[in-house]
Amino acid sequence: MKKQFTFLWFISFLFATSVNNAQEGLRAPAYPLVTHNPNFSIWSMDSELNGSATQHWTEQDHSLLGILKVDNEYYRFLGAETKVYESILAASDESDYQVDYTEKKPNSGWEKTNFNSSHWKKGEAPFCDVIKEAKTIWKSNNLWYRRSFNLNNTNLKKTYLKLRHDDNVIVYLNGNKIYETEGWQHSYKYIPIDQNIIKQLKSKDNVLAIHVKNTAGGQWLDAGLVIEAPTMQNVSLKKAKQIDVILNATQTIYTFDCDNVELTATFTSPLLLDDLDLMSRPISYLSVKVKSKDKKEHQAKLYIGASSNIAVYTPQQEIVVTKYTQNNLNILKAGTVEQPRLQKKSDDMRVDWGHAYLASSTTNSQHYISTSNTSLLPFVSHVKIDSKTEITGKNLVLNTITNFGSVGTEETGTIVMLGYDEVYSINYFGSHLKPWFKKDGISMDSSLAIASNNYKSIIKRVETFDKKIYEDCLNAGGKKYADLCILAYRQAIAAHTLVESPEGEILFLSKENNSGGFINTVDVTYPSAPLFLIYNPDLLKGMLNGIFYYSEKSGKWNKPYPTHDLGVYPIATGHIYGEDMPVEEAGNMIILTAAIAQQEENADYAKKHWETLTTWANYLTEEGFDPGNQLCTDDFAGHLARNANLSIKAIIGIASYGKLAGMLGDKETEKKYMSTAKKLAKDWMKIDADGSHYSLAFEAKGTWSQKYNLVWDEILDLNIFSKSIMKKEIKYYLTKQNKYGLPLDSRKTYTKSDWVIWTATLAENEADFEALVAPIWKYANETLDRVPISDWHETTNAKKVGFKARSVVGGYFIKLLKVKEK
Repeated sequence: MKKQFTFLWFISFLFATSVNNAQEGLRAPAYPLVTHNPNFSIWSMDSELNGSATQHWTEQDHSLLGILKVDNEYYRFLGAETKVYESILAASDESDYQVDYTEKKPNSGWEKTNFNSSHWKKGEAPFCDVIKEAKTIWKSNNLWYRRSFNLNNTNLKKTYLKLRHDDNVIVYLNGNKIYETEGWQHSYKYIPIDQNIIKQLKSKDNVLAIHVKNTAGGQWLDAGLVIEAPTMQNVSLKKAKQIDVILNATQTIYTFDCDNVELTATFTSPLLLDDLDLMSRPISYLSVKVKSKDKKEHQAKLYIGASSNIAVYTPQQEIVVTKYTQNNLNILKAGTVEQPRLQKKSDDMRVDWGHAYLASSTTNSQHYISTSNTSLLPFVSHVKIDSKTEITGKNLVLNTITNFGSVGTEETGTIVMLGYDEVYSINYFGSHLKPWFKKDGISMDSSLAIASNNYKSIIKRVETFDKKIYEDCLNAGGKKYADLCILAYRQAIAAHTLVESPEGEILFLSKENNSGGFINTVDVTYPSAPLFLIYNPDLLKGMLNGIFYYSEKSGKWNKPYPTHDLGVYPIATGHIYGEDMPVEEAGNMIILTAAIAQQEENADYAKKHWETLTTWANYLTEEGFDPGNQLCTDDFAGHLARNANLSIKAIIGIASYGKLAGMLGDKETEKKYMSTAKKLAKDWMKIDADGSHYSLAFEAKGTWSQKYNLVWDEILDLNIFSKSIMKKEIKYYLTKQNKYGLPLDSRKTYTKSDWVIWTATLAENEADFEALVAPIWKYANETLDRVPISDWHETTNAKKVGFKARSVVGGYFIKLLKVKEK
């Protein structure tokens, strides 16, 4: 009886453990599908692949639609049908228009239709503070806007306010408030309007009235009214039941129940960092496999559609889609008519030059071009496929149908490739640089053929890599740490573009996504670096090369410390950020150069830039220990004098320079700078001590901060700071945690998840490391902000404070880097 009880207990334990593990699987804030660079980056912002339309990281629809026909039923497994809008009152992206406006507070009733605004100023939209973008310059704190309009048809349904604003806004339609929000929206948002208000619209003398208030940063206002465009696709689509999703470093794998058939959809972006040709090839795979569940034969057919909006900045741009067959592939190619190559620079921007591609094998497949409201007709009815090889218009769709025929218990499937050829990716000091994969003259058609022919070997390689990276991260920091690293992998890489400089050097240029759009930001490179140090230090060189060039050869930068950035993506022609970060960027560049030397076991790269590094090291020696009222990488927290963590960076930077000198055989210089760093580290301990911990700033008693910069002291084997600092700080941090993480410092309850993991890596034992990482995992798992993970969040409620899709999550790999250095 005892044996039977033991056996039953063991079975129950296994069942409970399996359930617990299932519950502990990380629910990603957003799932990467197609991830190559800041322009070609498509995500599922939902727990279910078919829960909503797929989107670019900026949250604009880059719609992919997948439907499986089984016998006579249709199952939607990928995306959702995207709404297409028709303007009834055009915004400025479609048509010029004029309004009455004032920047002085008007009398009450200004929003009503009978208000007389004839004495207000006249101006054309958009209103903003950027001369190149504005039709009317607006630089004050408030703007009141009145737009009168007539309508040919007032029998309207499903009507939306089309609005772009910066910052806080209140909108009225014929005196009725239809929208109010705080914050900004740097692309057009479509807000449904109550039908009771729409019924009050008249044929003449309607008024759209808006008050927008600037609270910080830039200004912008533009608005219009739209309705949903009618669809001709009268078909009943069942939503396939998602039964599993697996997130790996380079793959996202979904499994669906389509009643009698099981479907597996696998998205692969083969971003193997040790193979630059493969990594830079902007082609992702969508593999769809189906098999019978009930042991019976079923007729199956697959539809995949990709919106031409993948190739536009705004849906109002005209697009040309071409259909052709080459290298045994059916190919669809979409690009704007205008092709404004490298003419725009912005944070919230989508590419509108080059071409998007959808390609599949010619075997059992057909491809065609359509409008969005007719895309499914050849798939769901007897409508013949349009034979046109080229169509020009707006909101077009690239479509492919694959006939699987009779499907049994043996799995059958197909591969669809999604690609994007930018033709030119970066304006680098006046030189237009091609993407890396094209630098030797290869065409996109040839790249598609190579990607198709090598599919099996590539998939084998990525599956091997995905298994290895997860095991390495698991062994380094436990399951939750491994989950976070896997979540970060594609996001960190896809926030960069790989090109070759005119001098023949690698340039791996970041876009500071959702925090200014700056290109090659040094203090974004710094937290991103651990991932690239582990898997290919040449890519980190590619993140530093442009900064060295700017200081050494461009003739545009002569300061004794590095620039913050090289411009706004994709225009890298010089610093544009409003303020320097002298100690921050000097420390970053020297530390990362030393990290490259450590990985490569030589200082050859540092030797090439020795004069510049010496200038920066001397600046840190003179100014870095007790920093003035400067910004650091956490610039959102504002200026801070005597920043203790920034001082650590300066000291580590000085020691790193000494280490490099030693590796180059200059023992005298090594001794000099190492001695200076050690003395400063001792002084730091005395000045910043605050009982149980160390302060946020020198002599600022009662404050504290994460001292994440200390992590390099051990990784680079510098041994400048006493180990007692780390012990004391970690013990203190464990008393300051909130539900969703350790705050950045004592000023606010928000945090930066990358810095938390750096701070956790200071811990001497795994229990303390995992205790600090677990709330970050909980944040990723529970946040309601369904975007590529934000690195800046509130520790009390898991809300995104700002930022998304940034490369800095590459910093999650800092623990793995430390383990590999041992």
